[in-house]
Amino acid sequence: MWVWIAVAAIALIVLVTAAVRLLGRLSGLRRAAGRLQRRQEEAMRLQASAATLEQTLAGLQTRAGEMQDQMDRIKAGS
Repeated sequence: MWVWIAVAAIALIVLVTAAVRLLGRLSGLRRAAGRLQRRQEEAMRLQASAATLEQTLAGLQTRAGEMQDQMDRIKAGS
């Protein structure tokens, strides 16, 4: 009888130890998932900023071309 109680107690200790380790790892995974979520949000913000910069650059290139054409017309008129 005592042997079965000892075996059950040892099994319970092993089970509790495994559960504690698993919960510790789950906590670490939860933190890692949170960091990944924040980085994904940051990447999306940066992507939106890059798109805005790309549009601005395209506008500046258009304006530079127009200015160059105007300069060419001014030089041709002189």
